[in-house]
Amino acid sequence: MAQRLNWLRAGVLGANDGIVSTAAVVVGVAGATAEVMPVLLAGSAALVGGAISMALGEYVSVSSQRDSEHALIEKERRELADDPEGEFVELVGLYREQGLSEETATRVATELTARDALAAHLSAELNIDQDDVVSPWYAAFASAVSFFVGALLPMATILLLPHPARLVWTFVSVLLALAVTGYLAAWLGGANRGRAILRTVIGGALALGATFLVGTLFGTAVG
Repeated sequence: MAQRLNWLRAGVLGANDGIVSTAAVVVGVAGATAEVMPVLLAGSAALVGGAISMALGEYVSVSSQRDSEHALIEKERRELADDPEGEFVELVGLYREQGLSEETATRVATELTARDALAAHLSAELNIDQDDVVSPWYAAFASAVSFFVGALLPMATILLLPHPARLVWTFVSVLLALAVTGYLAAWLGGANRGRAILRTVIGGALALGATFLVGTLFGTAVG
């Protein structure tokens, strides 16, 4: 369940990134021109480029984590092969640190070692499950999809509505969507939901306002 919640929280944050970054691009371009095609081209480039960037970043990050976990697993396997008695004493000590008595800690270490010594040490020492090492491909795919889904909202709003109403409604829809993602991220993480919503909405509003200002100034200068 904890693993699933982590993935869900990552998906919510990925969608949040897709909303903000794509909305900032299309609002900035829409501030410079009332034509649809430049907005479509810029938004499409931001959507595709952002999704690929998110996927690559997540793949590299999770690959590094996976490699580190595999290295720790192999290290622990070698230590068990070289010094099983010393590792057993270490395991008993870890259980003692968790509050178990000497007798109980020894019994638990004995039973878990007989069942799967490597798994017992990985869990107690490193909090690693060798059968639950994360997949970088899955992480990359989930990140790209969540970014893509989030980016669709500002793209659809600014392309389907007429000018100048599209700018107002893009601002409104994006800020509402950010409030939802901020709430979900806080709820999944057990954080304060009001503060999370406020931070997310203010950050999004600043991003949209800044890019719209840049686009407006650029459009005025070109005009």
